[in-house]
Amino acid sequence: MSILRTDLSVDSLNRDAAECLPGFLGVEFLSLEQGRASSRMPLRPLHLAPNQRLHAASLIALADTTTGHATMAHLPAGARSFATIELKSNHLGTLTEGAIACVATAVHLGRTTQVWDAVVTDEATGRQLVLYRCTQMIL
Repeated sequence: MSILRTDLSVDSLNRDAAECLPGFLGVEFLSLEQGRASSRMPLRPLHLAPNQRLHAASLIALADTTTGHATMAHLPAGARSFATIELKSNHLGTLTEGAIACVATAVHLGRTTQVWDAVVTDEATGRQLVLYRCTQMIL
């Protein structure tokens, strides 16, 4: 089982993502602990689809960023990086304003693969918006 690396922190992950898609979207990584990570994203017009509802890609971006940062923080000894090899999402609701939150939980922290579940919620109410699962190949 992979354990939480000590050379990464919430601050370093936020800093490293600042000039990438997560930074552009406003993703803020909040916590990192063994087998778990959390984040949030305040909603802006750029997160919406033309129908003025939250774009599914915005929800997936938050879940994928959270699980990706969590994977990076749990890479086993000798690993260089990872690649997402499968993801699945079930969309249960939407928002038009406010903020969304995400909690990622490790299901499997192996030497060659990791599996993460994430739940994206309305930050204000806790209402579930997306159930997400991904498989990461360790490189």
